[in-house]
Amino acid sequence: MLFVLIALWAIAAIIWLSDRRASVNHWLGAVAFSGGAGALAAVLDLQWLPAAAEAGMNEVAQQLLYRLQAVSSLISYYGLPYSFVLFAIAYRPVRLSKRFQGLLPFLLLVPIVLCVVFTPFYTILYPISFKIVVWWAVPYILYGAVQVLLKRQLHASFSRTHWIICSAVLPPVMFSMVMNYVLPSFGMLRMWVYNTWIVGLGVTVFVIALFTYGFMGVRVNIDRRRYDSTLRAVTSGTAILNHAIKNDAGKMRLFSEKMKAYAVATDQQELLADIETVLNASRHMQEMLQRVHRRTEDLVLRVEPADLAALIEQTIKGYEPVLGQIKLSTSLSQGWICRIDPAQVSEALGNIVANALEAMKDKGELFIQLSETKRELIIEIKDSGPGMSKSEMTKVLEPFYTTKSGSDTNFGLGLPYAYHVMRKHKGFLNLRSKPEAGTSVYLTFPKRAVQAGKSESE
Repeated sequence: MLFVLIALWAIAAIIWLSDRRASVNHWLGAVAFSGGAGALAAVLDLQWLPAAAEAGMNEVAQQLLYRLQAVSSLISYYGLPYSFVLFAIAYRPVRLSKRFQGLLPFLLLVPIVLCVVFTPFYTILYPISFKIVVWWAVPYILYGAVQVLLKRQLHASFSRTHWIICSAVLPPVMFSMVMNYVLPSFGMLRMWVYNTWIVGLGVTVFVIALFTYGFMGVRVNIDRRRYDSTLRAVTSGTAILNHAIKNDAGKMRLFSEKMKAYAVATDQQELLADIETVLNASRHMQEMLQRVHRRTEDLVLRVEPADLAALIEQTIKGYEPVLGQIKLSTSLSQGWICRIDPAQVSEALGNIVANALEAMKDKGELFIQLSETKRELIIEIKDSGPGMSKSEMTKVLEPFYTTKSGSDTNFGLGLPYAYHVMRKHKGFLNLRSKPEAGTSVYLTFPKRAVQAGKSESE
């Protein structure tokens, strides 16, 4: 049980710290914390209290440990169904008025308050009145499980999180429902001792998923910090390099112009051709570096209201002449006005579209969709190109990484730039790709962050 205690509270801390403002993370962390509280009560009951008695601990200290056990046990029994049903409602939002949504946590708390006030207090054998609690705890958990299972994933990029929840969260919660509430209501007490293995399995799934795919934004935050620090390093490095080369290139041009004038005056055509080569090389070198610097420098957004669907249509219109045999199809939710930087978003979208067209090599299908969820607007750019392997996917957002070759104008900065633009808008850039199955890029704008609203004409 000590392992369960440490694991569940560690998971709760990870989920809470990954996104403190997200209600989904808030209540899922509470589910893990409640389970950990039950494990603490078990550790106190089976190990620490007997050890304290054998060691001759004074009566006051033993009473304090007993009270800690009682509080932990009640937090677990009452907190698990309560936090789980609120997590499920946050995970698959129910259409309710804002006033009722604010009252819902308090309304769901009523059975707990009544049980605490009107049922017998904690004892080791009967920590709660199982025959009463079962009538609200089981419906809470069953309703929450149905809500989670009925969650409809609009985008494949988010399906992993859903199935991780179904695999890592639902089995332990459902098993605990049977062992902690159903069977004890029939007189089969202390069945919680069998929760260890199923909780351990859920923890294993969570840990594997966390480090393989990411979960509830945790790995996303780690990757964001890595990409952000990389971009900052590249930005400062190119700024220093640009300044140094600009000075040296200026000297090269100055002396080359003098040499050019001398070659013209003395009619030395071979020397003149060599000098022109040096001048062209210095200009090309400085131009290339400036282009890199413009892509990596810190963005300053010029925010203004913009119709997101119209901006997408305008951006992709510029690529229609180069489509060739590529079939373009769109599905755009109309009328969403957002406060964004239209130029930067258009440039980011254009980079992704250009990458998709180049990957398909004049043959395939390009699908662009603007869809909405309760809290987000999502642009999906999906191509039928060759796709990417897992190793390529882990590097594709790193500056200067590119799968293309043979072009001195491609720096591997298109996707990092698009990522940077989305971060500036407090949004996300997600990718999903498999070899021979194409690539999908998702640009997610939180509605609150971009102050999204429907136009009056819609």
